[in-house]
Amino acid sequence: MPKVVVNDAVNVTVTLRHSSNHSDIEEYARNAVLALTKVFPGIISCHVIMDHQKNDFEKNKLAEITVHVPQNVLVAKEACTAYEMAIDNCVESLTRQLQKYKEKLQ
Repeated sequence: MPKVVVNDAVNVTVTLRHSSNHSDIEEYARNAVLALTKVFPGIISCHVIMDHQKNDFEKNKLAEITVHVPQNVLVAKEACTAYEMAIDNCVESLTRQLQKYKEKLQ
């Protein structure tokens, strides 16, 4: 069941598929996504989906982060050996996307 946390009007939803409950991973994902508000304060909502693939033994931890900003939706997907690495890679990608989007607005 997705958990929603409201922080400065940013809705963050974390979904963990095909895994048992890992509240520390969910908290890590939430904090990583909320750090994106420093890059672009106009984020409306974020959805983090973490999935475990059984058919791939090396990069079997998937993370997908969807960020809703005014008039646009930004998405990053990564597969790594650990959820934290996948989330960090997604956040790096979204940071670049948000900076580019911010430049277009100015």
